[in-house]
Amino acid sequence: MSEMITADLVDLDLSADSKEAAARALAERMVALGRVTDLDGFLADVAAREAQMPTGLDGGIGIPHCRSEHVTEPTLAFGRSAAGIDFGAADGPADLIFLIAAPAGADDAHLTILSSLARQLMNAEFTDALRAAADANAAAALIRGEEPDGTGGVPEGIEDSVDSVAVPAAASAGAATGSPDVGPEEGSQNGTDDGPRNGPDDGPAERGRPFRVVAVTSCPTGIAHTYMAAESLEKAGREAGVEVVVETQGSAGFTRLDPAVIEAADGVIFAHDVPVRDKDRFAGKPTVDTGVKAAINRPGELIDEVRGKAARGEVTAAGAAGAAGTDGASGTTPVERGGKPGEGYGTKLRVWLMSGVSYMVPFVAAGGLLIALGFAIGGYEINNAPSVMDHFVWSQADSWAALLFQVGGVAFAFLVPVLAGYIAYGMADRPGLVPGFVGGSIALTVNAGFLGGLAAGLISGAVVMAIQRVRIPAALRGIMPVVVIPLISSAVVGFLMFVVIGKPIASAQKAMTDWLSGLSGANAVLLGALLGLMMCFDLGGPVNKVAYAFATAGIAVADPSDSAMKIMAAVMAAGMVPPLAMALATTVRGKLFNAAERENGKAAWVLGASFISEGAIPFAAADPLRVIPSSMVGGALTGALSMAFGATLRAPHGGIFVVPLIGNPLLYLVAIAAGVCVTTALVIVLKGLRKPAPGAVSQGPGGTDPSAPSPEAKQPVAA
Repeated sequence: MSEMITADLVDLDLSADSKEAAARALAERMVALGRVTDLDGFLADVAAREAQMPTGLDGGIGIPHCRSEHVTEPTLAFGRSAAGIDFGAADGPADLIFLIAAPAGADDAHLTILSSLARQLMNAEFTDALRAAADANAAAALIRGEEPDGTGGVPEGIEDSVDSVAVPAAASAGAATGSPDVGPEEGSQNGTDDGPRNGPDDGPAERGRPFRVVAVTSCPTGIAHTYMAAESLEKAGREAGVEVVVETQGSAGFTRLDPAVIEAADGVIFAHDVPVRDKDRFAGKPTVDTGVKAAINRPGELIDEVRGKAARGEVTAAGAAGAAGTDGASGTTPVERGGKPGEGYGTKLRVWLMSGVSYMVPFVAAGGLLIALGFAIGGYEINNAPSVMDHFVWSQADSWAALLFQVGGVAFAFLVPVLAGYIAYGMADRPGLVPGFVGGSIALTVNAGFLGGLAAGLISGAVVMAIQRVRIPAALRGIMPVVVIPLISSAVVGFLMFVVIGKPIASAQKAMTDWLSGLSGANAVLLGALLGLMMCFDLGGPVNKVAYAFATAGIAVADPSDSAMKIMAAVMAAGMVPPLAMALATTVRGKLFNAAERENGKAAWVLGASFISEGAIPFAAADPLRVIPSSMVGGALTGALSMAFGATLRAPHGGIFVVPLIGNPLLYLVAIAAGVCVTTALVIVLKGLRKPAPGAVSQGPGGTDPSAPSPEAKQPVAA
């Protein structure tokens, strides 16, 4: 780590009074050395990572970190604060602050070294030595694993601590890499255990060996918390006489645990904030599923919990035939499906929804851009073109435009099923996919739209979770995930969507359409504002579709009236406002948005210009209380101004590509610009006033977060 930290990157008298100020002070040192190219951009990425999960750790440690396109090479800065800085740790402020900056494409060797440092922070001798360091050179040398004079020695008492920092390979991580060869005292296959390793009645006591645990740790960034959790679990295991072998699924990749090690384990601990990869490998074991910080802060409790489950015979999988204490058809325990222990239902709901949104967003981008290109090449009438299967001329631009438009339409047709399917997946894992997709498709059939997809996903997940709680004979467990759960859940969800939910939605849509028809001759400006509110309320959902259907029905005649064309113009103008405003907001104040949202903002320019309101869904899903009201205000203003200006439109779609067909086009664009500016200003103001709470998630659909769940749950979170 000789090039990652130098004395110039150490501040032993850090005077910052907040975590933001601390990050800025340390980041400025990185900028001065050319390690960071854009201070504000890098700090925005640090803040986005901090919002996903506070980086304060018990023991007075703050470890803000991120992967960023503004970092030129892996860098570590260290600050020591006499007053302490609040990084969200349960035991109070941090006096040791490490800012880790990794390039977006950091190589595995550098990430392995950085992750090794993270493990050392769990060693009290190492942190005590840092607190006692007399000057910046000494502190930097200590972190690099050298004596202050650069000889490569290590201070007395922390040889084991620094060793893995100086050696950037799997050998320094031992069990954390997934290697079973961790030595006899670590309970590996090379130990003294000569007895059998499996069998239904072959518990630890019968085998004359300690209790064995395999664990998986992972965090959104995969640099720090992943490895700190591993170190904490291993240390707690040694103290409790329990053999713990950890698979760290971090940014440097991961080595899968040997199947023999998993088979020999008596219990499993999942400490993660992003989905565990290849989770099915651990089927049939007593399992504790929790967040990564729980493994850092209370590893002993987790080990005790998994030992208790093993003693009670609680296992997690269909493969454990005859095992007692399974919780449902798939054998999952309540905490493993639908959330982690200690999470409120609001947090769980957010994770589930973000799981669906993160998988849906690529379909929005692909379909929306293809449709926009179709309009750009072929004009507004391209939506009436015959199928390219029946008519396609290679030399005609209209044929290519029709091809793009129709492929984009097919991609858009997946939006609601994918949304519903992966919401159910976030709740109930793989068994939720089939009823989720079925329910989402039915939502389209009954014209329930985006909100119908949300309802279908939540219902599907709930139905599967309910089925999994039913105790079933061991002989049937093998067919449960393949036959029984998909069959029963799809039937139940189909009945609810067709018979129970579809009819009320259809009735509500008809009532709203009739009401709007009665308003059309009363007050054009008021009607325009109302239509604008509806277009921006659910961004492609039932309310949005009612307003759009009301407008298109008026122009779907040979000679539409002037009022009908004004309504169509107002509806399209308002529908363009949310995505355009989100795009502008991410451009004007990018630091208020995380990296995934800024990327979505780039696509939102084209989606908004093409009258694809769904381009704002990722932003609304991540921050509905700020984005949706702001969008409604801007949409109402645009709709009212469009009606007041007398703008007319014969085309049902097309965005800016049909401006030549609009009556009073300049004033029409003024109306759109006014709404976009108002929405942008409101979003910026509201987000600027926000004070992120500990554990808050701020991510786009790619994110998540998710971590996430983002799912993933979620879309991959920028590290």
